Amino acid sequence: MQRRFFVYILANTKRGVLYVGVTSDITRRLAEHRSKLAPGFTIDYGVTHLVYVEEYASILEARAREHALKRWRRSWKFKLIESLNPEWRDLSDDLIL
Repeated sequence: MQRRFFVYILANTKRGVLYVGVTSDITRRLAEHRSKLAPGFTIDYGVTHLVYVEEYASILEARAREHALKRWRRSWKFKLIESLNPEWRDLSDDLIL
């Protein structure tokens, strides 16, 4: 079975605080963010809504994309999110893994 890697963006509200991350297990990682067990950015800002996700076959590609997105302006991230998710819905229920 081929390994998959995900670059994702979480938000606390529409056009609110954003968090960009990378993982090989999106379901587990979302559960970790939402459980609020590990101290950090997502707990401090309540960033728990999955608003954007991309899939990659290579961890190197995924990390490169994560790094690039983290350097983007907020307005660019908003346009990216709204190009696929204009309502800023939480996409976690739509994941097919």
